Amino acid sequence: MGRYKKSTSPGQTDVAEHYASGYEAERLDTGVGKLERERSRELIERFLPPPPAIILDVGGGAGAYSCWLAKLGYSVHLIDIVPLHVDLAKKMSDLQPAAPLASTTVGDACSLKWGDDQVDGVLLFGPMYHLTDRGDRLQAVKEAWRVLKKNGSLIAVGISRFASALDGLRSGFLADPVFATIVDQDLQSGQHKNPTEKPEYFMETFFHHPAELRNEIAEGGFEDVGVFGVEGPGWLLHDFDGWWNDKNLRSHVITLARRLETESSLLGISAHLIAVGRKQ
Repeated sequence: MGRYKKSTSPGQTDVAEHYASGYEAERLDTGVGKLERERSRELIERFLPPPPAIILDVGGGAGAYSCWLAKLGYSVHLIDIVPLHVDLAKKMSDLQPAAPLASTTVGDACSLKWGDDQVDGVLLFGPMYHLTDRGDRLQAVKEAWRVLKKNGSLIAVGISRFASALDGLRSGFLADPVFATIVDQDLQSGQHKNPTEKPEYFMETFFHHPAELRNEIAEGGFEDVGVFGVEGPGWLLHDFDGWWNDKNLRSHVITLARRLETESSLLGISAHLIAVGRKQ
């Protein structure tokens, strides 16, 4: 299988061009990325089977979650559509020779080179927003279902439909009429399109409403689907680093994110959403 026959999703070249600076290797260690990293790890540990389970990190980027999971004792195979990310993941893996990644491969979430019923867990951290075509997203979810063993877990990340509106207020981007138009389109359809040369406005992506993300995972064949807010409102802090660097203040930020993670009226305030499903 492959992408939807009339796919309108960005191709490998488009995605690779956006990430060409290699910024993804440091993103989760900088600013609000630290909150995303810590909360995502919490949810991953909660819903993955225990090590030494076999995990596919599909769209695994530069290896931040893969290498962490390998250190926990998992057998982790990273797949990403961007060759630079795969190279960066290999380098990160080489820095932990006692717990290396099992493999690193350039590949597409819509066409996994794995047989049926072979792995215990799949992470889709990237494909659900980089695949702007709904047919492609469903194909990626179905591919995850196919390679998972019975009772295997899928953990998929979406960007909130409201992320650009909230970030526009936090960062001041919304004062730019062009960004205001981007936000209006995001809120209408979830199709985030950046007509500028400003990488901080991100690339062409898809932003999910929480219910929409839940429905796509269920439509792909998964049971017991839940959607969780990752950051809560803490990523909107103007002095985020000040709060994060203070142990007591950081605990408030993380505790609030935990307490609100399933509050349906506030799910969309998180920049990222995590959907979890099980293959029966």
